[in-house]
Amino acid sequence: MTTQNSPEPKIFTDSLRKVFAGVLDTVAGFLHELGLKPNTITVLGVVGNVVAGLLIALGYLTWGGLLALIVGPLDALDGALARKVGESSPYGAFIDSVTDRYSEIALYSGLLIHFLQLDHWRGALLVFFAALGSVMVSYVRARAEALGYSARVGLLTRAERYIVLIPGIVFRFPEISLWILAVLTHFTAFQRFFHVRKQARTDL
Repeated sequence: MTTQNSPEPKIFTDSLRKVFAGVLDTVAGFLHELGLKPNTITVLGVVGNVVAGLLIALGYLTWGGLLALIVGPLDALDGALARKVGESSPYGAFIDSVTDRYSEIALYSGLLIHFLQLDHWRGALLVFFAALGSVMVSYVRARAEALGYSARVGLLTRAERYIVLIPGIVFRFPEISLWILAVLTHFTAFQRFFHVRKQARTDL
């Protein structure tokens, strides 16, 4: 496949990890001293987002959003800790990706329940399309990489999606965030689709 010889595209998440690499390594070292394992950090992140989703579903949007904001960095910390203790592996990356999807869907589920309780069908539909787009962004990349292509491109990767979603929840204007996500996640999925299409045509 052509991706083996092509430079890996840079995405916003890469830039964030580079900027905060020193902080992440320092915190990871502290967590290692406490005896925490990477999988423990991963589980804490998922549980935190599930609780945040429950708070949102109950109408406590600000508290739910703040909790999601607090546990968000755990997604980067588990990887940093895994590298620190030499436990980084493809299986660990697999677990990280799966739990990331559960964490994101937990927040969307909380918003969906919140809107349904208010009989707010436009909001519920926005949640559906935003969640669908988010899943497709991840699916397109996963399927592409399974076939040997690169799909690490696009406007709204997971980091950007959180940056858009969390403020809308915290400040109680989730519809604005959801409108952005409902449109731009699908745009990102198509960006990745055409990026893979370009690689496939080069292989012919």
